[in-house]
Amino acid sequence: MNFWPEFLASSWGREFVAGGFGGIGGVITGYPLDTIRIWQQQSSKASSAFSILRNVVATEGPAALYKGMAAPLASVTFQNAIVFQIYAVLSQALDSSVSATDPPSYKGVALGGFGTGAFQSLILTPVELVKIRLQLQNNSYTKLHQSDPYKGPVSVATSIFKTEGIKGMYRGLTITLLRDAPSHGFYFYTYEYLREQLHPGCRKSGQESLNTMLVAGGLAGVASWVSCYPLDVVKTRLQAQSLSSPQKYTGIVDCFGRIVKDEGYHMLWRGLGTTVARAFVVNGAIFSSYEIALRCLFNNRSIQK
Repeated sequence: MNFWPEFLASSWGREFVAGGFGGIGGVITGYPLDTIRIWQQQSSKASSAFSILRNVVATEGPAALYKGMAAPLASVTFQNAIVFQIYAVLSQALDSSVSATDPPSYKGVALGGFGTGAFQSLILTPVELVKIRLQLQNNSYTKLHQSDPYKGPVSVATSIFKTEGIKGMYRGLTITLLRDAPSHGFYFYTYEYLREQLHPGCRKSGQESLNTMLVAGGLAGVASWVSCYPLDVVKTRLQAQSLSSPQKYTGIVDCFGRIVKDEGYHMLWRGLGTTVARAFVVNGAIFSSYEIALRCLFNNRSIQK
């Protein structure tokens, strides 16, 4: 009976719950734009975000924009909790010159973000694989090569286990690692730097306004995506493949080279506008939800007791 009060009284408990609120807010606000991004990256035809949106809503209804959301939403509390906890530990530990009572240095922030992104890729790879398979199953290419449609995240995971084994669930791990480690360094560095510029002294006082959280978080998301977007396009193409469909790409280098050769360099940036718009909204929501939840938990004396 006393588990939750004791759990929330610890720093790790508060980080866990606050990180979960941040992740849930991010998924709900940004998932429709993420679905459009995946369609843009997978299609070889140039289609605007608005034309894809109109087509999806007209043929399948607005609910199709949330297809596959159960997988990331189910794991997002744990994933974001771990991400924020690991970041908090690494950002302090990787620069021992800073006192534990002071906010981490920008060097510690960047290194902590890098390590956090590397660890997150282990959790995120299976989740994004399932999400991408669900998001793409009704496009023309998938309909042509997929005999039975997936009924949900469990159906996708079961199918992958049967045909590819546990190794199949980690298809795209290397490219996810290459994408997430450096981009998370940019992500946390940009957030910490901008919040301090927008509200001097807030990194130590923790008294920034909601507008500061939204803007700093949104721009941090934009910076991280711009830094890794071509790798994300390659990741989408590789994870969209399965053993039951023709293997168009043999690996990261082959996928990158064939995209450039067959479709041009611009294809590596297709969908960036949609992604940037989504990143600003989602990451503003993530950091705001996280910071507000953390302050509520820290200031609630009954919970601390």
